[in-house]
Amino acid sequence: MATRKSEHLRGAIREALEQEILTGERQPGERLDEQALASRFGVSRTPVREALHQLVATSLVELRPNRGAFVRQVSLRELVEMFEVMAELEAMAGRLAARRAEPAPLARLEAALKACESAAQSGDADAYYAENSLFHEAIYDACGNAFLASEAKRLHQRLKAYRRLQLRVPKRIGQSLAEHRLIVSAIAAGEEKAAERELRKHITIQGERFADFVSSVQRRDAAE
Repeated sequence: MATRKSEHLRGAIREALEQEILTGERQPGERLDEQALASRFGVSRTPVREALHQLVATSLVELRPNRGAFVRQVSLRELVEMFEVMAELEAMAGRLAARRAEPAPLARLEAALKACESAAQSGDADAYYAENSLFHEAIYDACGNAFLASEAKRLHQRLKAYRRLQLRVPKRIGQSLAEHRLIVSAIAAGEEKAAERELRKHITIQGERFADFVSSVQRRDAAE
C-alpha cells in the first residue's frame, strides 16, 4: 500500500511539472528546487527527487553537478532526429509482431485499441495520451524481441512528453486513432510489410504534420 501511494505521489508530481514545462510556465534554464516543490505538493523531498529523475529520462530536465535540477531546452532538430529513430524502431516492432504475435499479446493489442477508441470519444487529450502509450507498449510486447522492446520503450519514454504535445494539434487524435486501426488490422492479418509501413508513417513527422508539430512547439516556446 505504501509503495502504491509513493508511486501515485511521484506520478502526480511528474505530470504536474511536465505540463508546466511543456506549456511554458517553467522556462528553459529554470532551477527546480526540491525543497520548494516538496512544500508545494505537501510531501517529503523523496517523491520530488524521484519525479525529477523521471523527467531527466524524458529529456525535459537535466541534473547539473552540485547545482541541482534544471529545465532543459531540447532543440527541434534533436526532437526530429529522435522521432526518426523511433519510427524505425516501431516499424521493426510492428513487422515482427505481425510475424510472431501469439493470441494473448494480440488480444492485449486489440484491447488497447478499444481503450484508445473510448478515450478518443471522450475528447480528453490526456486520457487518449495515456491509452496511446499503452497501445504502443502492447506492440513492443507483441514483437517477440525483448531487446527491441526495451530500446523502444526507453526512447518512447524520452519522447513521451512531446508525443503528448503533438496530440494537442487539432484533429490529430482522430487521425491517430485511424492509424491505430490500420496498424492492428495489419498485425492481426500477419501482413508484415503493411504493419511496418503503417507504424513508420504513424510515427514519422513529415509534411503537414511536421509543420503542425513545429507550430505547437513554437507556441509553447513563445509562451516562455
